[in-house]
Amino acid sequence: MYPLSVLDLSPITQGSTAAQSFRNTLSLAQHAESWGFKRYWLAEHHGMPGIASAATAVLLAHVAAGTRSIRVGAGGVMLPNHSPLVTAEQFGTLESLHPGRIDLGLGRAPGSDQATARALRRNLTSDSDEFPQDVLELMDFMSPEPKQHVLAVPGKGLQVPIWILGSSLYGAQLAAMLGLPYAFASHFAPAQMMDAIAVYRSTFRPSAQLAKPYVMLGFNVFAADSDEQAQLLASSMQQAFVNLRMGRPAQLPPPVPGFLDNAGPQAQALLQGVLSASAIGSPATVRAAMQAFIARTGANELMVAGAMFDHAARLRSYEIVSGVRESLSIQ
Repeated sequence: MYPLSVLDLSPITQGSTAAQSFRNTLSLAQHAESWGFKRYWLAEHHGMPGIASAATAVLLAHVAAGTRSIRVGAGGVMLPNHSPLVTAEQFGTLESLHPGRIDLGLGRAPGSDQATARALRRNLTSDSDEFPQDVLELMDFMSPEPKQHVLAVPGKGLQVPIWILGSSLYGAQLAAMLGLPYAFASHFAPAQMMDAIAVYRSTFRPSAQLAKPYVMLGFNVFAADSDEQAQLLASSMQQAFVNLRMGRPAQLPPPVPGFLDNAGPQAQALLQGVLSASAIGSPATVRAAMQAFIARTGANELMVAGAMFDHAARLRSYEIVSGVRESLSIQ
């Protein structure tokens, strides 16, 4: 059966709180587990009024403790914000608590603006070009026989599966060189998706973790019982994306009828790209869009994103996605 997973940013809806978002996150994770989704990943973002998953490892512990079998992971931890040792200890702790269920996706971006990045790291002496070395250092901390004198406890020998995340060719090249699985952020930055996939697959070197290339792609799904209802539900994310790109991040707003049709040229241009990796509609519409995307990309797995204002509607959307999974395949 084709593997599908869930990407959650624990969205804070307009007028709500992070506490409610965390309750919704656990609810969605438990439902996703019962519906047969493979993984449940949370992403690190900072300084965002509408995103509650900043303390990613802490929230992952909450989700893992409230589920039994679904893999739980970071999609991802923004490694420039953290020392490799601390990350190894955090995910070594998670793996010790929930053995065989933890994934660690690593990103190169700060997940914030420059002011927030300075607040996170106190200084910006480190730079993104240190990312490959930091990944290697982290992998060594979690290896059975680390080369470093400092030990990650817990962490040593636990070998949590590491993924490289990206939205450009940089991550594709690094993942291929290290022989790691690759997750591309096509759900919000699809422009270089096909080039990145080609680079990753053509330059992949087998490793102890992975014998052949494995590509997971982010994909937005807003599913409902009718195309019209799904279009309305999707408008919350569309508004949030436009607000973010125009420099006014906010809590996830309620749906607005006809938002996409009535948005100005600038907003429509912003949304045109991101919607290329999306399925919005009834079960039949969603099934056709997902299958076409898989056929075009050859993705080994899709990670489904879909922030909605109404939690019950979001649950229904993922339930619909789980129902179309049996008809999906790599062709």
